[in-house]
Parts: sequence; structure tokens; C-alpha cells
Amino acid sequence: MYHTKTLNKLIEELSKMPGIGPKSAQRMAFYILGSSKEEAKALSQAILDLKEKITYCSICNNITEENPCEICSDSQRDHSIICVVEEPKDVLAFEKSRGFNGIYHVLLGALSPLEGIGPDELKIKELIGRLKKKKISEVILATNPNTNGEMTAMYLAKLIKPLRIKITRIAYGIPAGSNIDYVDEETLAKSLEGRKEF
Repeated sequence: MYHTKTLNKLIEELSKMPGIGPKSAQRMAFYILGSSKEEAKALSQAILDLKEKITYCSICNNITEENPCEICSDSQRDHSIICVVEEPKDVLAFEKSRGFNGIYHVLLGALSPLEGIGPDELKIKELIGRLKKKKISEVILATNPNTNGEMTAMYLAKLIKPLRIKITRIAYGIPAGSNIDYVDEETLAKSLEGRKEF
């Protein structure tokens, strides 16, 4: 279908986003085209601000505008329990559930030998360093319940066991093969309540 070069470029860029196919990208591009110049500027400014202001917390690797992040800085949280997740979006999912009052460690991925992602590509060394420095009573392994997430949880459990820290795995209220950020708040809260020793 014929479009101008400028419109084609926007459609191409939008379709690079996860879950956005060519038709959705085209609808979004035409929506932007039909919006006011101010709305388009506000959208582009929000994207630029995101790239310029957001960084990773030096303690937990969650996304933040302040370092350390609000969660790591919060004295009201239980700093003796660390919930290990794959991505910052998983932290957001747990926080929306309001079922967890500890702190987090974001691995920034999961082990995936087929994609060339090994332990050195993840924030595993940083996790072990935190566990050795701080008095931690429990580590909750909250990686996704899929092949890579399970492999990552088993690998972490082997590393953590010698430290004599209680290791738990989130319960399987979450459907196998799904991602944590797609699970509703109630199911997520129940999975935390029903966690068991790993």
C-alpha cells in the first residue's frame, strides 16, 4: 500500500515494538498524523525524557529516576527478604498486587543458552554480592514459570544454598508458559502467599 516516505518510516519504527504488527503500527501512525502538533510534540518529548531520565538502580537494577530507587530507599520495607525477578516490568506487576513488602533484585533477563544468554549476561554476581553483604532471611525466586525462568531459578538455588539462606519459589497460581507482567493482581498476590521452599 502506498504511503509517503515519512509515514512509512514511522510505521516501520512502530512495528518494531513488541506486539505491534504492521496493521497496528499503521493505525497508530495515522492516529499520530491526525493529532495536533502539540500532542505529537508531547509524545516525542515523553519518549525522549524516558531515554534521558530513566536509569537502573545501582542496588537492585530496577528502573528509576533517582539512585538508589524508591523501593531500596524505603525504610518501611522488609530489607531481609529479596524477591528475584527477570525484568523491571515484573517489579511493577508485584507492586500492583500489593502482596509484597520486601525488596527486589532484577536480573535483567533469564538464562537462555540458545540465545547466548549465560550467567555473565545477567545480574547474578550482583545478587550473590548483596546476599553476602546484607543479613537476608529469605530469597524468593520469582522468575517466569517457563523453561528459561525455571532454568534460571534452579541455577540461582544452587548458588544460594551454600549461603544458608531460605530459598522459596513463587507458587504456581501463575499459568505455566506465561509472563508475570500479564498476570492479574489477585493471582499474583496468591502466588506469593503460596510460595514454598525451593
